[in-house]
Amino acid sequence: MKFLSFLLMAKVKVLSHLLYRGRLQWLSAEKEAALKEVKLVVFLNHTSLFEPLFIRFAPWHFVWDVAHKVIVPGADITMQRPMAGKILKALLPGVIPITRKKDESWEAFLQSVSQDVITAILPEGRMKRRNGLDKFGKPMSVRGGVAEILERLNGGKMLFVYSGGLHHIQSPGDWFPKVFKTINANLEVLDINHYKSLVNARDENSFKARVMADMDRRLLDCVP
Repeated sequence: MKFLSFLLMAKVKVLSHLLYRGRLQWLSAEKEAALKEVKLVVFLNHTSLFEPLFIRFAPWHFVWDVAHKVIVPGADITMQRPMAGKILKALLPGVIPITRKKDESWEAFLQSVSQDVITAILPEGRMKRRNGLDKFGKPMSVRGGVAEILERLNGGKMLFVYSGGLHHIQSPGDWFPKVFKTINANLEVLDINHYKSLVNARDENSFKARVMADMDRRLLDCVP
């Protein structure tokens, strides 16, 4: 199953190069060579179910690692969709369905977080619509789950993927994607313990609040 996942990711990577242009900027001194130490991937600015196209920016060795080691929480309503759920499960066999509530499904996911896997998360927890808000008309912001993941990691690197958005390719409600567009991303690698020390210097009154505030800032300042 994991080898099939790698083959599917490879196909997406190749198609992304064939059908789209890419514009990438690194915000950190550490780049591709540090990806072998990544234990957490944080994808900011969630706008489309076509975000696997961003795998175009990953070197092949990291695609292999993601296919074999990644775990990621997936909304149960998305995983229950006949087509989208099957595609995501085949592409990411490590996806673990969770509900929108903080319940036993989230706790079960947290039990899978360890130094032996690569944990990935879209910390906003919902998708941005064309008007810049979520489907309920509320402003986008980071939720606290990513802080709980960080509390379970005591080493390694974290990779921030700052998406330039995909509404110009496919936005919620669109049936088919547009091709020959440009995919924009900024990437940043940080040491996990160094990141924790940075956020702990903030003024908020808990680690979770400090992480949420820092990542909300990154949504504003680091997204291309």
